[in-house]
Amino acid sequence: MNKNQFGKVSKLFIRAVERDGDTILEDLFFTAPYKVMKPFKQRDGSIQVMLLAASAGIMEGDRQEFEFQVEKGADLEFVSQSYDKIHKMQTGCAKRNTDVFVQSDSRFRFNPQPTIPFQDSAFENQMRIQLEDDRAQFFMNEILSCGRAASGEQFLYRYYYNYVEIRRAGQLIYRDNTRYEPKFWNMTGLGMYESYTHLANVFFTKKNSLIQEAVWELLEHDSEIEGGITKLASGDYTVRILGRRAQKLEQVSKAIMDLWNV
Repeated sequence: MNKNQFGKVSKLFIRAVERDGDTILEDLFFTAPYKVMKPFKQRDGSIQVMLLAASAGIMEGDRQEFEFQVEKGADLEFVSQSYDKIHKMQTGCAKRNTDVFVQSDSRFRFNPQPTIPFQDSAFENQMRIQLEDDRAQFFMNEILSCGRAASGEQFLYRYYYNYVEIRRAGQLIYRDNTRYEPKFWNMTGLGMYESYTHLANVFFTKKNSLIQEAVWELLEHDSEIEGGITKLASGDYTVRILGRRAQKLEQVSKAIMDLWNV
């Protein structure tokens, strides 16, 4: 089964703009199975947009395209209602492409729910982010579980590919090409998940140096996790965190985002 269950590519398009100090959605488009809730307006004029999916999850043959345009002065957070469940597949896979454009003096936080790859699933994700300049702010949080751990499914998916590329003014500042194939790799071994079951990848654009110390303190004082923060050559930061509960990694990632928001 290589055909999209919805008969065509599933699409989501969001354009956020600033009007009189508030962020609004100037343009919104989606196709099945997606829907978008009415934006949650925040006290600071920003908005939070929640994605809904009228389906059991990601199926074999699914093709998805997301695009976000955050224009000058806009402040947007993207979240999802439920976990991304990647279901069992026969021989095919599912694919998602995401394009993000963040203009100067705007801010975008990409903060979806964690992903759960079921046994025998195969998923390919590509995400490309374009930041206009140093004043374009971006925060990204992605959490990947080992599978349905409570059902005894740990690293039984066929493969999970995740390619992320971030450019500022056309110049590459970050690239992560993750290719997990449990059949060929010891996913619980040294340098991988080790004894943990969940992984959070966090990226955020440059702030003052105090944030690095604050994140280190946050990570070191929590016995349920292991993690570290790296300052990139561009002055931006990436954080990786290992844990045993998705909810715990969500809490820690939220705490990091709160530090970044200040």
